[in-house]
Amino acid sequence: MTTVDGKVTVAAVQAAYVLMDGQACLDRAIALLRQAAATGAGIVVFPEAFIPGTPFWIDSRRIWDGDDQWYALLVEHAVIVPGPVTQALGAAARETGTYVVIGVQEREPHGMTIFNTTLYFGPDGSLLGKHRKLMPTGSERTVWGMGDGSTLPVIDTPYGRLSGLTCWENYMPLARFYLYSQGVDIWVAPTLAPTDGWVATMRHIARENRCYVIGVNPCLHVDQIPAGFPDRDKVWNVEQRGEWIEPGNTIIVDPHGEILAGPLRHEESILYAELDLAAVRSARRVFDPVGHYHRPDIFRLLVDTSPRPPVVVRDFGPPEHADR
Repeated sequence: MTTVDGKVTVAAVQAAYVLMDGQACLDRAIALLRQAAATGAGIVVFPEAFIPGTPFWIDSRRIWDGDDQWYALLVEHAVIVPGPVTQALGAAARETGTYVVIGVQEREPHGMTIFNTTLYFGPDGSLLGKHRKLMPTGSERTVWGMGDGSTLPVIDTPYGRLSGLTCWENYMPLARFYLYSQGVDIWVAPTLAPTDGWVATMRHIARENRCYVIGVNPCLHVDQIPAGFPDRDKVWNVEQRGEWIEPGNTIIVDPHGEILAGPLRHEESILYAELDLAAVRSARRVFDPVGHYHRPDIFRLLVDTSPRPPVVVRDFGPPEHADR
């Protein structure tokens, strides 16, 4: 791991997942983590929903039209936190001595609702935090539940505070400001967003918070859908949507909004860049959005960081006059 005086090498892993195969995705993530660490990375960031892959049929098929088998696979291969997948990822983080950020699709041990979750692991192998996407976008609402304010972690590292948001959450100004107020220096944005507009968003966040931004996408060609996937010929319409299911768009940006690496598209690869906490500190001399460039006497933000109340089933006994 490269870390000297607040400096660290970050790796942004743009790779293909193995659709709805949790173990294969896990094995692939660990192999790529080892590859990035061998190159000197101290922070390794993976795409959104990398384990067990994106349920992209929500955009290629009519909603709820013949997707029962696919959703059943999603539930079967979703990640339980904590559980065997997090244990394996933690062990790999400890083995490589890296901080690891990875997107998974999560469910509760006895639940069927899926959450779009980002996990954070430390170099000691511990699970440092998880973030459930607050608001699924568009058709995502048919497969993903909503997160709450209790899963907005900020991770202390020797080279700055680490946090971020998932995909279009990055367009939520109040969510951004809340995390800015927690002193985030390294902003991660696991995403599926493929356009130049997204690159502009990553550059804007870097300039707005004077922080490093790592936007990480998966990259999946239609030929990479597993041969034995149920109704493989129906899950993606090549004629309407092209051969790239996830074209990639991975990018690393410095605190002034300048691109350090990327954007990377139409290929699997790992982007690297050296981050220096001193660059964040000096950039905020001129503009600190939650410090001297904020007016708390005018603007205030209230954030509920408590977890969503659990479902409680109460037994009130038999109805009155049940014996009649």
